Amino acid sequence: MDPLRDNLAGESSIFWKGLYLRLLLAFTAMLFTGAGILTGASGRAEPVHGLAMHGSPALPADFDHLPYADPKAPDGGSITYGVVGTFDSLNPFVLKGMRTTARGLWDPQFGNLVFESLMMRSADEPFTLYGLLAKSIEMDADRTFMQFNLDSRARWSDGKPVTADDVIFSFELLRDHGRPPFSNRLKKVEKMEKVGDNSVRFTFTKDADREFPLLLAMSPILPKHLIDPKTFEQSGLAPMIGSGPYVIDTVKPGEKIVYKRNPDYWGKNIPAMRGLANYDRVTVNYYLQDQTLFEAFKKGDVDLYADGSPTHWRDSYNFPAVRNGEIVREEFKPKLPSGMFGFVFNTRRPLFQDQRVREALTLAFDFEWVDRNLFGEVYDRTESFWQNSDLSSYGRPASPQELALIGDMKKAMEPAFIDGSYKLPVTDGSGRDRKVLRHAVDLLKAAGYTIRNGSMVDVHGRQLAFEIMTQNPDQEKIALAYQRFLTALGVDAAVRTVDDSSYQQRSQSFDYDVILKSFPSSLSPGIEQVGRWGSQSRDIKGTDSFAGVADPGIDRILNAIVSARGQEDFVTAVRALDRVLMSRYYVVPLYHIAQQWVAHRKNLMHPPVTPLYGYSLPTWWDGTAQAQ
Repeated sequence: MDPLRDNLAGESSIFWKGLYLRLLLAFTAMLFTGAGILTGASGRAEPVHGLAMHGSPALPADFDHLPYADPKAPDGGSITYGVVGTFDSLNPFVLKGMRTTARGLWDPQFGNLVFESLMMRSADEPFTLYGLLAKSIEMDADRTFMQFNLDSRARWSDGKPVTADDVIFSFELLRDHGRPPFSNRLKKVEKMEKVGDNSVRFTFTKDADREFPLLLAMSPILPKHLIDPKTFEQSGLAPMIGSGPYVIDTVKPGEKIVYKRNPDYWGKNIPAMRGLANYDRVTVNYYLQDQTLFEAFKKGDVDLYADGSPTHWRDSYNFPAVRNGEIVREEFKPKLPSGMFGFVFNTRRPLFQDQRVREALTLAFDFEWVDRNLFGEVYDRTESFWQNSDLSSYGRPASPQELALIGDMKKAMEPAFIDGSYKLPVTDGSGRDRKVLRHAVDLLKAAGYTIRNGSMVDVHGRQLAFEIMTQNPDQEKIALAYQRFLTALGVDAAVRTVDDSSYQQRSQSFDYDVILKSFPSSLSPGIEQVGRWGSQSRDIKGTDSFAGVADPGIDRILNAIVSARGQEDFVTAVRALDRVLMSRYYVVPLYHIAQQWVAHRKNLMHPPVTPLYGYSLPTWWDGTAQAQ
């Protein structure tokens, strides 16, 4: 099981991230410096080729290609991906198609095959954008505005030029008829105006945060001459025209979509795209279950299978295509933080409002037993939301600057969290480690519970009981193990596995006691953290505020993250958030894997460089194209 494949860490997070843009309205408005933006003596912004969230872009203005792409990769051949699900829409930008849009149109994994944005994110830097439809940008030192200067070569797939009018049209169209986050992008824009024939300038409101200009730059641009705003929201399976490297060739609703290369693609040789989009044809097949998808891969109907389960990766590849070398298995090592996967306590429930209860229930989880008996000792225990990165507080004492940011919250924190010595207990692996359970019992007694006839009860004789909601058999297996450990404490933990629809509805309305969730982490955390931990998120259904946290001290730290001017202040703020969250026991930390596993047909090739964020499918190519 891949803990970071949690449903709400995927498309749902993308959907609700638009809500997060509203969540900083209550924070103090601040001005931000634009690292890497050149400003002349007169104060006029000079055009630059890229924009970094913190610091400067790693690549110079005259860079030839992204460091993880091969500009000599041959064009030609094909690839067939497989995904679980269905689709009934070719418009990924409206509410109707949010969950059921065909993959590949606007797709961070397979590549944005049809639609493009003004700038493109590099997978080899924490959060840096380089020019795509926009050849350059201009911004003043305080980031009060951003001007996009379009590449004069940019064309729609019907040959017409991409214009400043298209940019303005796109933002207005998505504001009026699009889905979040696209519908919210103009809320922090005071003025949007055409500058000359090929430029658009956005002047920001005072509450625009440091991340906002980058979100604008990653917004989709759509053709004004081909879209009727009146019917945009009803777009179903009618193919749409974009500026990307592919056009739609074949559509079988719910079963398959095929893209073919646009031979006249305008951006083939711009630096950000050199060595990407190498196939002549890209097919995405749909399957109802992951097991069906894997069987299709074994038969040769799918060319690539990304495996997130260590036991599946270890045990499921003894079939002919692997033995004869037709299928290659590869391991990639991204340089990303671990993220957090664990049981989340819903503190909206009175039971979980006592930190001592949450700590006791956290201690009860026997990671050593689970790793040994369920997974063959392949996982590492997660001790931090940003483990394995410089942003993590794990093993690091708090600096004076961090302590100042934590403020009075320090009084309620165990000293081990302050000096960096805290570590989750290592058990004897029995599932009933007496030393650890004794500590948990002491915490529950301090919270007002006692053991009576084998049950942990409160002063009224009511047993400590709650329900763990799970989504699939893999989650259920972990929850049942946890249930076993809790039984030793006299705690009654029921496990309930629900269907996907119920899971989404209940998780988005916070209708649960405990839920299994993943919190993916990047090297550039920002506004999404407000959605997870900010007070404003707690009562907004659909946000990722699964724990229901509402704390002014945490809000202050979140404000410091999104308003950080330099890298040192940014790292300090993220470490402070990590330290406080770990000390509050909102989540029972489970485990993570540092590797990415991919099995694929031997004809698929990729560059030797693995970027910061792990393998990048848009840079791969069909090796048989070299022999043609």
